[in-house]
Amino acid sequence: MTPDFPSWSNQFADHAHRLRRTLGPTLHQFEALFSHWIPSFRLAQQDEGDHSRQRFWSLRLVFWTFLWQVAQTGAACREAIRQAQALATAAGQAPPPDETSPYCQARGKLPLERLDEIHHALVAEAQVAVATKDLWCGHRVHAVDGSTVTMPDTPVNQKAYPQQSVQKPGCGFPILRLVAFFCLATGFLNAWATGTWHDHEMTLIQLLWHYLRPDDLLLADRGFCSWGLLAQCQRRQIHAVFRVRGSRRTDFRRGQRLSKDERLVTWTKPSLRPRTIDKAEWSILPAQLTLRVVRCQLRIPGFRTQKVVLVTTLLDCAKYPASALSALYLRRWEMELTLRHLKTTLQMEHLSCLNPENIERELRLHLLVHNLVRRLMLEAARRHGVPRTRVSFAGALAAARRTAEALLQVRTQRQRRQLMEELYRVLAADLVPERPGLREPRAIKRRPKPYPRLMCHRRFFREISHQNRYYKNSRFGRKYRK
Repeated sequence: MTPDFPSWSNQFADHAHRLRRTLGPTLHQFEALFSHWIPSFRLAQQDEGDHSRQRFWSLRLVFWTFLWQVAQTGAACREAIRQAQALATAAGQAPPPDETSPYCQARGKLPLERLDEIHHALVAEAQVAVATKDLWCGHRVHAVDGSTVTMPDTPVNQKAYPQQSVQKPGCGFPILRLVAFFCLATGFLNAWATGTWHDHEMTLIQLLWHYLRPDDLLLADRGFCSWGLLAQCQRRQIHAVFRVRGSRRTDFRRGQRLSKDERLVTWTKPSLRPRTIDKAEWSILPAQLTLRVVRCQLRIPGFRTQKVVLVTTLLDCAKYPASALSALYLRRWEMELTLRHLKTTLQMEHLSCLNPENIERELRLHLLVHNLVRRLMLEAARRHGVPRTRVSFAGALAAARRTAEALLQVRTQRQRRQLMEELYRVLAADLVPERPGLREPRAIKRRPKPYPRLMCHRRFFREISHQNRYYKNSRFGRKYRK
């Protein structure tokens, strides 16, 4: 035995004890379902600081409980605690305390870097399994788009994410702007950037360049179509397909004619630098860009748009024909559906945490739940040979909840494999039907309650009787509205 062994033997024993706790039996039903993609060692206790001591709410337990709470779409902290208590009692372990404060404090100490590691590992594992047929003309396609979410109206949230300036204090909610990359091959949200309501989407996309690799393809609508973004894509050897913004750029009398609906055009560098690009990078961008403008006809029943004009850095007409570009831009709608699933199906439209630090954690957990459900859908599509885009997200989320409950009741690995195979079979059979020409207008059938609008701070608001006269369609509304 070396003389210096006793000096670090205690630390080694502590580490071994922590490792035994980390690799112990399953703690939660969602761990039984998703542990293949989030192994236990990624949720080991910290070496020091928060989540380094053994508590009722360990890092591993609070992570899976928080993940379950987000997946239940609206479940309160009290319900999440009752779920963890029931599972602990059934497993013969000491249940967590009844109060919500210990759980909320432990949830607020989840390390953001650990959540990012879990997200990146999940995305990398899905990318490795991508087949060549899942790529578009040999390129990984990332659709980019932005959205906004609101959060509770607390002073700290208002300071970090101010509400719109046209709203009076106490009448609005803090707003967070989100820009994300959506992978068409896997259905994952690979990367995202957040900012305030005043941050433009073109500013936030500058934070995401390092997630793209050379020969990737960036797909976006006309809100992102600018000379600067196209030049940045070319400098990084990233291809781009954007919808053209502006009538002058859609003029097919300019440039070199390639066909009836295709032109080679030259866009000159603007004299004024946009605020979204810094001076150093703007100075090294070229003076001109040679681009290809393509006019696409979308003769699809029920579609509002019948014609779109695209601009792309892909200049080869034979390798990238107009029909392929048209079909590619049509797939950009998957990004819109993904944002709808996040904000409606997972109810991320209004977050619930009361401070900006926990808002960041809650946002990451929403995106992680989305990607885990997408991973189940991707596996089901591969095993049963069905299109991934037609597997129902809402159906997959519901099936994941019920399967997770059943997984804790199985006794053998054989039963577990049978249950997972049945889950994949159900997901592959639950396909979204093809409805060509279906049109769903954005209109609400159910009428809202006849409550007056809050036009001042709640502490100064004076409630008036006969509130039904405030209903906007009432003939008494103009007379009694103040």
